[in-house]
Amino acid sequence: MSSSDINRESEVIPTGTTQGTVAERTTNGFVRSVGLLTATAINMTQMCGIGPFITIPIMVATFGGPQAIIGWIAGAILALADGLIWAELGAAMPGAGGTYIYLREAFQYRTGRLMPFLFIWTAILAIPLIMSTGVIGLVQYLGYLWPGMNWWEVHLVSLLVVAVVVFALYRRIESVGFLTNILFVVMLVSIGLVIVASFTRFNPQLAFTFPANAFTLNGQFFAGLGAGLLVGVYDYLGYNTTSYMGDEMRSPGRVIPWSIIISILGIMLLYLALNIGVMGVVPWQEVAKSSSIASLVLERIWGKGVSSVVTGLIIITAFASVFTGLLGGSRVPYNAARDGVFLRPFAKLHPRYHFPHIALLVMGLLTAIGSFFDLGTVISMLIAVIVLIQGVGQVVALIVLRMRQPELKRPYRMWLYPLPGLIAVAGWAYVYYASGWTSVGLSLGWLVIGVVAYLIWARVEHTWPFGPKEIREVYVEEQAAQQPGITEAAQ
Repeated sequence: MSSSDINRESEVIPTGTTQGTVAERTTNGFVRSVGLLTATAINMTQMCGIGPFITIPIMVATFGGPQAIIGWIAGAILALADGLIWAELGAAMPGAGGTYIYLREAFQYRTGRLMPFLFIWTAILAIPLIMSTGVIGLVQYLGYLWPGMNWWEVHLVSLLVVAVVVFALYRRIESVGFLTNILFVVMLVSIGLVIVASFTRFNPQLAFTFPANAFTLNGQFFAGLGAGLLVGVYDYLGYNTTSYMGDEMRSPGRVIPWSIIISILGIMLLYLALNIGVMGVVPWQEVAKSSSIASLVLERIWGKGVSSVVTGLIIITAFASVFTGLLGGSRVPYNAARDGVFLRPFAKLHPRYHFPHIALLVMGLLTAIGSFFDLGTVISMLIAVIVLIQGVGQVVALIVLRMRQPELKRPYRMWLYPLPGLIAVAGWAYVYYASGWTSVGLSLGWLVIGVVAYLIWARVEHTWPFGPKEIREVYVEEQAAQQPGITEAAQ
């Protein structure tokens, strides 16, 4: 993702498509050429990776039975409520940068560059934690092909995986679009085979026989719901990807909102089918203890040979997701630092290969450290880190921008405003509490360190609170400067 959208102008250019279709090109080099179908596929590619293959056992163990489907549904509700916030902000400010842009525009009146700085600060930790889950999942499924790995072997393999990824990225890389498409196809084939296999031997009594008091609304139920919601939200992460690519969306006022909504609902159906299918083949007590549930299901239905092949595909999916995640993630602090909104060392490019090597090395190191924790702990830390600045921060940004910039054109306005925002805040608060005191303490500690880092940086840069606030309503100014009809010419 890039944050270089300031001083952006646009022009309408032909794209070579049929019937005189035109696309909008910006002077920073982006072309608005991505339509709804492709945008939805991009979101779903980011949402699906190793996640569903490694979190079903955690979800089932958390709920203590097949009622774990509640976790997927609750996660979809929170994702949809939060997604509508992304939809309005992304449609109104379709630049490359997502949260960075929204926080910059909304909080510049009071706290200068503090909030976008803190977003990048938290992203430096959150992105490697996401990548760590991919490494952990890869090693878990490798354990199916290499049974009996001891503690040292598990962590040596984890470090080796991270080292190989960083080595592969430590060079000039112009495009990974092909790899991303391959990842998506491999993931769909893997998850599709598990679903199809499950329903060829589906036993409704296994899938829909619930323990006693499974739905009793007591303390145990809500504790399980909170823990399950943590896992559910993790599995839906990525529904906002098109908001980070706003400069490349054709008709962003329509494409961004609908790509978010469709991808969340589509992935929810996919997860429900996978979960129900698995529960109809393997007793939930075994599911809860499995470290490679997809391999176990396929082995019971189609034999060891097929399960080993699909396990290999899942391992490839996990590796590719870490590769592409660190590739894109290393550009986040680089772009912010280049724009003068983050620490200067992160703006340095490798002198020979011209990529942000400082950011890559820092994130690679944090990914390696995260891989030493168990999956549940990493997910809890990850969600806790993103809640305060990104989750709750964007809800506040939406409200502030409606008051501060009422003239800003909003092609999409949140349905039932402000209800989805209130649901999102309540959901994030619930998830934050459920993440546990260790994760809460980590997130708060990281935030405090980030504030201190900002104050030191602000002192050096002579910006707020040690200098004037630099207030500029980029999108309002751009909207006013554009000739009538140009903005929506591509729509």
